Amino acid sequence: MRHGKVFIAAIRSAGRKPAWLSRLLVISLIWPLVSMACSIGVLDQDDPLFAAPSGGGQWTPTAGISIPEESIATTPDPNLPSATTTPAAASEPGVPAPAAAENTPLLYYTQAGDTLPVVAVRFDVQPEEITSPLVLPDTSLLQPGTLLIIPRRLANTTSATRLLPDSELVYSPSGIDFDIEAYVSQAGGYLSQYREWLGTTQWTSGAEIVARVGLENSINPRLLLALLEYQSGWVYGQPDNAMQEDYPLGMIDLSKAGLYAQLVWTVNHLSIGYYGWREGTMTEIQFRDGVTARLAPDLNAGTVALQYYLAQVYDTTGWVQALDAENGLAPAFERLFGNPWVRAMDVEPLYPPDLTQPPIILPFLIGQAWSYTGGPHGAWEHDGARAALDFAPATTEPGCADSDAWVVASAAGLVVRSGNAVVVIDLDGDGLEQTGWNLLYLHLSDLQVETGDWVEVSDLLGHPSCEGGFATGTHLHMARKYNGEWIPADGPLPFVLSGWQAHAGDQAYQGTLTRNGETIPSSIYGAHESRILRLRDDP
Repeated sequence: MRHGKVFIAAIRSAGRKPAWLSRLLVISLIWPLVSMACSIGVLDQDDPLFAAPSGGGQWTPTAGISIPEESIATTPDPNLPSATTTPAAASEPGVPAPAAAENTPLLYYTQAGDTLPVVAVRFDVQPEEITSPLVLPDTSLLQPGTLLIIPRRLANTTSATRLLPDSELVYSPSGIDFDIEAYVSQAGGYLSQYREWLGTTQWTSGAEIVARVGLENSINPRLLLALLEYQSGWVYGQPDNAMQEDYPLGMIDLSKAGLYAQLVWTVNHLSIGYYGWREGTMTEIQFRDGVTARLAPDLNAGTVALQYYLAQVYDTTGWVQALDAENGLAPAFERLFGNPWVRAMDVEPLYPPDLTQPPIILPFLIGQAWSYTGGPHGAWEHDGARAALDFAPATTEPGCADSDAWVVASAAGLVVRSGNAVVVIDLDGDGLEQTGWNLLYLHLSDLQVETGDWVEVSDLLGHPSCEGGFATGTHLHMARKYNGEWIPADGPLPFVLSGWQAHAGDQAYQGTLTRNGETIPSSIYGAHESRILRLRDDP
């Protein structure tokens, strides 16, 4: 489901018919009567990866872009860590370099957010096969720039050229000084005149939509504007045709017409790529024409996010065009906003290797028992980072019943967002969601706090509800982010509440909480065994 988007229709100011996007599921529940469904062929090794496919009919980028004949020249800042000792880039983007001798190891310098198990998955090796001059932690974060010696297993992969730093993909500290409305207004293109009707904000400008989607999903607005300009010319010009007008980001689907729906679809897929790479669940991409390609193992998460998103929009030919050094997305981004790698030097690494979670308590009052109804799942949209957990109070009524139970602040901090069933608490108190630790609470009614309020631990925030998005039962959805990046609930920085540590299951919403040898399983039906009691002497 999509979180926080209670809207009836998206109506174009040009007078087109609205796209109705509503669906509500009703489920019969056990104790308590609650539920939490909320939002949520391989190439032969000897074949070239990206030979232009036969046939046509695929939507291609803005006119004037041609298939590149020379290698990609876009290179990250030399001061940033990169895997310079991996095989040299091929003579054509996306075409694999000749395979080196299998007994020649790869030298890889770790990036922020890397762990040994995830790096092993990317390189298709076992963790114990990776060596280093330094002692490596088994599962915790690796120090950026650590040399790893890795057996060579992969023959053909996508281009290893890094397109965008992680800090320019997520809404990180690099974006705090960017005035979206001023930029769009100064550019004077189609976006500056665009309006759309949204249920929560009514007539909403194009710049406001970009700002909202970027903030809610923690995706950098600069990137969203760059994609709009690259694909449809919306920022500085006008769309060339009705297709670019209705589907400016390339997802041609009647239910996804209009800017808001296009952006929501886009950020969802950017998040799938970004966090899938972070968590080691994504190692390949599949193009619209059915071609599958293994991702280069030394890419950064921001680049993988773009490669994955572009593969959903284009066939292999269009994807190669998007990597072009002169007419592709990376140089287009730089022309709009300057060198992103220079900005990255001021804010990265987003993941300090010694990062720890501050103390966080269960989000309900002492003496109450709530159900753990949702294990790790999407932080905002249905997919992406499995950063969120769900809790629900006991009730005798099914579905979206009113609740007099209170959601409380799990940590002290400054309220930086309050409204539309959402509260965000900034734990470092600087007033910015893009820096430090932030806690997101969703599906709250009767909000007790306003933006700018300071809250202490256990202060009342509101009641759990179904407000703020699609939900099948009254509950609370909460997630963490650090420096704008959603932090997976089960990972090197596990979500811990009052000493209870989250563990993911095989599927979203599945999982457990463990503490001192006790295990509580999640249950979307609020089964008896999912109850968790907050005690006075809890950590």
